[in-house]
Amino acid sequence: MPRAARLDTPGTLHHVIIRGIERRPIVTDADDRRQFVDRLGHLATTLRTPIYAWALLSNHAHLLLRSGPDGLPTFMRRLLAGYAQAYNRRHHRHGHLFQNRYKSLVCEEESYLAQLVRYIHLNPLRAKLVTTLHELDRYAWCGHATLMGFQEQTWQDCRAVLARFGKTRAEAQRAYRHYIEEGIPQGRRPELVGGGLLRSRGGWAEVVAIRKRGEREFTDERVLGSGEFVATLLREADARLRERWGTRSSPQVRAAYVEQECSKADVSVQALRQGNRGRKVSQVRTILARQLVKEQGLSLAETARQLGVTTAAICKALQRDEAM
Repeated sequence: MPRAARLDTPGTLHHVIIRGIERRPIVTDADDRRQFVDRLGHLATTLRTPIYAWALLSNHAHLLLRSGPDGLPTFMRRLLAGYAQAYNRRHHRHGHLFQNRYKSLVCEEESYLAQLVRYIHLNPLRAKLVTTLHELDRYAWCGHATLMGFQEQTWQDCRAVLARFGKTRAEAQRAYRHYIEEGIPQGRRPELVGGGLLRSRGGWAEVVAIRKRGEREFTDERVLGSGEFVATLLREADARLRERWGTRSSPQVRAAYVEQECSKADVSVQALRQGNRGRKVSQVRTILARQLVKEQGLSLAETARQLGVTTAAICKALQRDEAM
């Protein structure tokens, strides 16, 4: 079943996780790593996307960023598609490099920004790419070395992170490094790589306590944050949808949108709804499937009826769209 639409507006804080297909490497040597980091830095600058923390490992990567004016999907599409094409050319390979679509969690800034910076920057140590914190201070493929001043990445937003740890740069770096050191014994922290009530509350014990007290708290698997934060986020997302689409359940709105997309592509609505499988019609159907399911909130079955195909065909169209 397709995943829910991403929650994103310019300025949203995201923890992004990118994984290689079948857990295979996404970098194999220093040239690959430079290519990935250079592309990351170029896009961070050109798309005005602040990056607070990052770590590039052999088969996955973590980013903590704030989406810019063009939004997270545009940034990630250009990062991943461009890098995958360069990687495939260089290594004479074909096919997908990354596993499905990247994972992104909207994060409550005050509660989680510092924790996520630490979690992400300790990844090379947990993965045994370095063996000590002293080595991590100078490790080139992680944002920690930039915060410590041992490498320069002008695109990384060090100021916003260090401002949380002290008034002067030297004071902030000392406090930040101590904070990083304190996090080493914590090990892997699964609560920071998922959303929902269990993650945000830090474990089952607190969730059980909430239920025993009869309390109700908003939760969403796409969000790492308090119930109040989730509720506000979802209200804002729903308001944006209503502003764009009006009444989402309105058949008139859906019909008008289908006609509009068919007209732009010079495709007959009748051909679309009669299940025509021509290339141009299939492309329009994929666009419409994405919009109707992920933005207007239609069920797969209703979308299939609107577009003249089976529910399974809608699933496949959405999977192809995510892969692209």
